[in-house]
Amino acid sequence: MPSSTSVSALARPPCERPVTVLPGIGPALAGHLTRLEIRTVGDLLFHLPARYEDRTRFVPIRCAAIGQSALIEGEIVAAGVAGRARPSLILDLADGGGRMRVRFFHFSPAQRRKLCVGTRMSIYGELRAGPEGPEMVHPEYRCFGEGTLQEPVLTPVYPATEGVSTKVLRRAVRAALALALPALREYLPRAEGPPGPTLAEALRLLHGPPAGCDLAAARAVLAFEELVTHHAHLLTLRHAKGQATGAQCRVPGRLLARFLKGLPFSPTAGQEAVLSEIRRDLESGRPMRRILQGDVGSGKTLVAAGAALIVIEAGFQVAIMAPTELLARQHMETFGTWLRPLGIEPLALMRLGAGAKARRAQARDQGTQLIIGTQAMFQEGVDFAHLALVIIDEQHRFGVHERQALTAKARAGTHRAHLLAMSATPIPRTLAQSVYADLDLSVLAERPPGRAAVTTVALAATRRDDVVARVRAACQGGAKAYWVCPLIEEGEMDVKAAAGLHAELMRALPGIRVGLIHGRMRAADKDRAMEDFARGPVQVLVATTVIEVGVDVPSASLLVIENAERLGLAQLHQLRGRIGRGGLPGHCVLLYKPPLGDMARARIACLRETDDGFVIARRDLDLRGAGEVFGARQTGLPGFRVADLVRDELLLPAVAKTAAALVEGDPARLLGLRQRWLRERHELASE
Repeated sequence: MPSSTSVSALARPPCERPVTVLPGIGPALAGHLTRLEIRTVGDLLFHLPARYEDRTRFVPIRCAAIGQSALIEGEIVAAGVAGRARPSLILDLADGGGRMRVRFFHFSPAQRRKLCVGTRMSIYGELRAGPEGPEMVHPEYRCFGEGTLQEPVLTPVYPATEGVSTKVLRRAVRAALALALPALREYLPRAEGPPGPTLAEALRLLHGPPAGCDLAAARAVLAFEELVTHHAHLLTLRHAKGQATGAQCRVPGRLLARFLKGLPFSPTAGQEAVLSEIRRDLESGRPMRRILQGDVGSGKTLVAAGAALIVIEAGFQVAIMAPTELLARQHMETFGTWLRPLGIEPLALMRLGAGAKARRAQARDQGTQLIIGTQAMFQEGVDFAHLALVIIDEQHRFGVHERQALTAKARAGTHRAHLLAMSATPIPRTLAQSVYADLDLSVLAERPPGRAAVTTVALAATRRDDVVARVRAACQGGAKAYWVCPLIEEGEMDVKAAAGLHAELMRALPGIRVGLIHGRMRAADKDRAMEDFARGPVQVLVATTVIEVGVDVPSASLLVIENAERLGLAQLHQLRGRIGRGGLPGHCVLLYKPPLGDMARARIACLRETDDGFVIARRDLDLRGAGEVFGARQTGLPGFRVADLVRDELLLPAVAKTAAALVEGDPARLLGLRQRWLRERHELASE
């Protein structure tokens, strides 16, 4: 008699049933599948192949190419065991037109007896150059009489994990297709999406396409549904914002006026426009949710200071969160310099070590107006007196759910906190409107006063001595230089590489102080290293990419980047933004190891042609695709299962229209889509 649990599971629609209803999947395998975010039959349907193998036709041995996988059939014409210490079973396979070797390093006595001369077999694997001609090592095989490896459609290869092979996934997906595909529900009207097959037809095609089939239309059908789900979910968060109340900050703006008057320059028109948008948000009585995109050095920090002053003048607290201690300490210095003349002393809240109790007490003090720190500010046990504005710098390092967690904790009485998220990794507006559909979008496109142009050159590493001579001459003329050292060899720690370079430059630059900074140094040592470089005797700072964001040393005008071919466009542009900040012309040298690949050559050419971050972001997307650009490092950007923001950009206007109608009209359909596409199965907290 079935258990109540199994009866309950079978009562659900097929896609919502646990994977354990499928034959061959018990609790242990189901546990392994959760690592792939697979818990239900529907999850298996939407776990798409990473690639395909062509087993639809046999390839003659003489036509099989080295380095390619192929399906081959033939007769064993020679068989034997070679080697004593590590014996291997060696077969010679012939098909009448050619001959090749098959090698098994691991084999049983039964295999040896079975794979004898005269046996016909089909094999599939990658052909490689062996010592005596083409060979395959441990191919898949079947002897005649046991069937054949030939398939009517392409064979899917699925993303797998420990304990779950792609063979197991093939069987599981076939079972899921048979059970759930006939009952699969279409949540979106066909007319609203791209032309193509039905959702069920698209899935069947993607899990087993005929050879030579164009899968673009099938992918577009799934991508459209996934993008609509993502966009609608973010619109739901935006709608929740509209129902909530935020601290109303209607003030004369005296603090902001005094701050702007005290600056040695005037804000740009773009900064003034964004500050006006923010001021309207803060006065509205609704919680602000705004993303500020701006290129490196476009003046986002000034806008953040202006927003903070409006909220502080209204009698509330402001918290500024940075992704690293180095950047948080930079903000402590910048905001301290700007705001102390106005009577505002920022509180640092970073690692909760020594003195943590006192700093927590200060955060709860009504007199503390501005708190600057890292994620430590929002740990358990840290509370605020009346926090009304959270400013997140480099927000692309934080995801939508982290934004939710921060603003859920940050409240001013019964009001939700305002949120200003800033990103120096801009993406084109059309994409940003989809990625950040839960946020209002502001863009700073102008370069503020005091930002000098940066000249970029690329030199082969063989000209290293010339670069050292250039750095020596610049330092003797009073300039300061960064020398950035990312990973040099696969598996070598960047810290070790940077330490080696530091020792090398100290020998090559006698009489010039050379400093060192990397991510594994203690916070106090990093502060000292930056202080010695910014205002002390150090003229050359050897650094890992820890200086990529936020570090502001106006006297630095020269930047050398080792192994530039290993870094992405956005990261190279971020590093280049460390110079040219003090009005002096900047010079960036990209050292690379030849020969350059096509991708590296295109990246370096783009950097030499422009310093516009939006142009660079667009080019980076074109070169690498959204999946690679919006990867694990940039966790705030979505990791889609099927959709690709670059490939599917033309779908975005229809996506926005369909998502808006869905949010307004049918919560049940939206819930079904969220269960199908969103990785998080738990109840999603709304802001």
